[in-house]
Amino acid sequence: MTDQVSYDLVLHKDADPTTGGIAICGFSTVGMVGVIAASHVISQLGLKQLGTVLNQEFPAMALIHHEVPKHPVRVYQGEGIGVFTAEVRFGPERDVLFANTVLQWFTKGGFDQLIVIDGVARENIDDRDGSLYGISSSVDGRKRLKESGIEPVRQGIVAGIAGYLIAEGDRLGLDVTAILADCNPMYPDARAAALAVESVSDLTGIDIPLTSLLEDARRIEDSVREVFENSQTMLPAPDDDAIDPSFG
Repeated sequence: MTDQVSYDLVLHKDADPTTGGIAICGFSTVGMVGVIAASHVISQLGLKQLGTVLNQEFPAMALIHHEVPKHPVRVYQGEGIGVFTAEVRFGPERDVLFANTVLQWFTKGGFDQLIVIDGVARENIDDRDGSLYGISSSVDGRKRLKESGIEPVRQGIVAGIAGYLIAEGDRLGLDVTAILADCNPMYPDARAAALAVESVSDLTGIDIPLTSLLEDARRIEDSVREVFENSQTMLPAPDDDAIDPSFG
């Protein structure tokens, strides 16, 4: 496990951190692709909240879901699957700390592989064809990407939390895969998130229904946009570039 500093992962009372199987993480980065995808996986698979990530420097706030208040950074678990999600944006100076917290959760949970979902902004967004790109730290992971028909990133730079996690996966011998979906950086892109979720199903064999995500894309986009706009008054503006556009 990484020996760098991380945030505190506070588990619920009597929670067992050992989950095993597949770990998924999604953050509120470009296009909000990761957080929308993570939220959909949580709801469709009926995952239970395992705990919360806390730090005194986080903004004092609660996000309300179906009348229930929640901390913005949370972890969930189910049978052979866990999800780590952050529903507000944090500045890029926190990326390494968040990534190390994910690795701590991954290690304690006894997971076999980690899938990081993120978006990549495109200049000509009206011409995008719904492309997906993948990078994996392991030979097995790269084989799974090839079998699923996901285009590999052969050259370039992946920045932010996704980039740090796949690099640490290589250093530590962990099976870490990043799924990057072309997205509109101007608003939360639920359709790009649906494409990413579909790829997770292909890579893992886990059935994650997409109908509700596609049907409710506009509602989800509006809801996440509202959370983002509210959080902007208390958080520094993030760097929207998740990946160097020269990689393709």
